[in-house]
Amino acid sequence: MTNTEKFSLIREAVLKETSNDPVEIAKNVMKNAFVSIHGPEHHFLDGAAFIVAYNNAGGNADVDKYLDELEKRAAQMPGAMCGYWGVCGAVASVGAALAIIHGTGPLSTDEFYKDNMKYTSSAISAMSITGGARCCKRHAFTALSLGAEFVKKNYGINMNVKPFRCEFSQFNQQCKKSDCPYFNKSDV
Repeated sequence: MTNTEKFSLIREAVLKETSNDPVEIAKNVMKNAFVSIHGPEHHFLDGAAFIVAYNNAGGNADVDKYLDELEKRAAQMPGAMCGYWGVCGAVASVGAALAIIHGTGPLSTDEFYKDNMKYTSSAISAMSITGGARCCKRHAFTALSLGAEFVKKNYGINMNVKPFRCEFSQFNQQCKKSDCPYFNKSDV
């Protein structure tokens, strides 16, 4: 299945979600067979879950328009960005979602430009503490949780991330198990 086909299925799935919890939305979509344990489909999925949760939390997003733009940007992100570029695709995806929501671009001089950089740097910093190997689920959970905290603190949009644990450990050969903050200890 191509990324374009996966993006289409992801879009269909996120548009059915009514939660304001971006992690819950992402986890629901990740359970589908069209989402691999690792892969560049997360570069669209993570930002799409964020946009839908933002809208569902009262963020008043033009969801279809924003997803169209996010898809264009996600298609430009190669797989394995975390290891090869030092920038996680989950952070880039949620960062792109914030930029789309705020209408920022490379020539923007407003506070949203600064805010997007503050968010992405905080998310990458958090990921650097946990380290590798790759895990698109762990990175998505971190990027989305921190993104939700960020918009609540800075814009008063309450994307309510409920306590959760990873449901995908058994499918990930590189799982860090108890070294992962989201590891479900009942999976041992």
